[in-house]
Amino acid sequence: MKILNSNKKFFDKKLDRLLSNRRKKVSFSAVSVKNIIKDVKKNGDNALLKYEKKFNKNSVISPSSEQISKLIKGLDKNVKKAVDIAFNRIFKFHSLQKFKNISYKDRLNNKLEYKYLPIESVGIYVPGSSVSYPSSVLMNAIPALVAGVKRIIMINPSFKGKLNPAVLYAARKCRIKEIYSIGGPSAIAAAAYGTKKIKRVNKIVGPGNAYVAAAKKEVFGDVGIESMTAGPSEVTIVCDKYSDPVWIASDLIAQAEHDPLAQCILISKDEKLITKVKLEISLQLKKIPREKIARKSITTNGILMYVNSDKKITEIVNKIAPEHLELNIKNYKSLLPKIYNAGSVCLGKYAIMAMTDYNIGSNHILPTNGSAKYSSGISVNEFYKRISYIKLSKKGIESLGPSVITLANYEGLEGHACSVKKRIWRK
Repeated sequence: MKILNSNKKFFDKKLDRLLSNRRKKVSFSAVSVKNIIKDVKKNGDNALLKYEKKFNKNSVISPSSEQISKLIKGLDKNVKKAVDIAFNRIFKFHSLQKFKNISYKDRLNNKLEYKYLPIESVGIYVPGSSVSYPSSVLMNAIPALVAGVKRIIMINPSFKGKLNPAVLYAARKCRIKEIYSIGGPSAIAAAAYGTKKIKRVNKIVGPGNAYVAAAKKEVFGDVGIESMTAGPSEVTIVCDKYSDPVWIASDLIAQAEHDPLAQCILISKDEKLITKVKLEISLQLKKIPREKIARKSITTNGILMYVNSDKKITEIVNKIAPEHLELNIKNYKSLLPKIYNAGSVCLGKYAIMAMTDYNIGSNHILPTNGSAKYSSGISVNEFYKRISYIKLSKKGIESLGPSVITLANYEGLEGHACSVKKRIWRK
């Protein structure tokens, strides 16, 4: 892992360069993605099947209900129970996020309303292929359920034609009736534009690799996407002399095993701790099945930082704007008010990213690649659209109309002015 010292010359420039280099890797050239999307738009299911065979060794777009039921029946009961616990906790927390409609009547008897309506149809992308994530089904679908979305489809790539039973079970818990075992840019295109087998949706959400993220950006405008970048994962951990280096190393590795482009950053005022964590990472990496992926992530994007002041630490955290932030320090309350940019913040030594990924109740689909500076994670709000309703009284338009006419004329919009005049100046 790269080691930076805030006391050294050009520290800020070096940090900016490391963060920028990783962002460039994530935001790669999308030429191949554009070509795939064009192909699916033109050739529909035939193109979709072509890419499935090529990339996922898969020849079935939509599994039958019988096949799904059989796979779910064979799922370990302990896994089912774990999904049930996660479902209940996530549903409870997201149920508290519901919005109240607004209704307001002024002294002129004008009535203004602001109503939250669910989006009609949503496609949730659940990463798959060699690894599948039932937790991501829950994190995507439950907020949509709470919002009242009527049609939810799930896109989840199979691996060599094999579907993941836990993913299917989670989908059934979320009452998802349309399941498509497809993935990558071609799947995003199918959901955005529709094919004979797949009816298009109004919005697509969910995390994916760099190709999926690029495809979602490409179709945006023709279809909605979440208001943030949900790309390769990140964690930044702030720790002190009281932190356990064994625990910290395992937290960093847990994030690194997601993806070679995942980013793990440690910040501390204790140089001895940094040295101990670095050694622990080397020891622990050898013990996990996804060692190759985690090692590449850590060696390519990992950063260990010695920073000598709390003020500088908060400045760096806000610059990184990490997806996950762990404040594994004794005095986290003193830093918290000064941290503005993060997808989620874990407080204390027991609150860790790995727990929030599953059954705590908060959502794990969070802004990455610096987008926490201007956006938030998936919530119930993602699946609402808002509509204003306006009812004006005769007295209301006659009282407010003249000032509207003044402003419309000032802006050179005489048609606007005339529209109002015709209702208030009658013979």
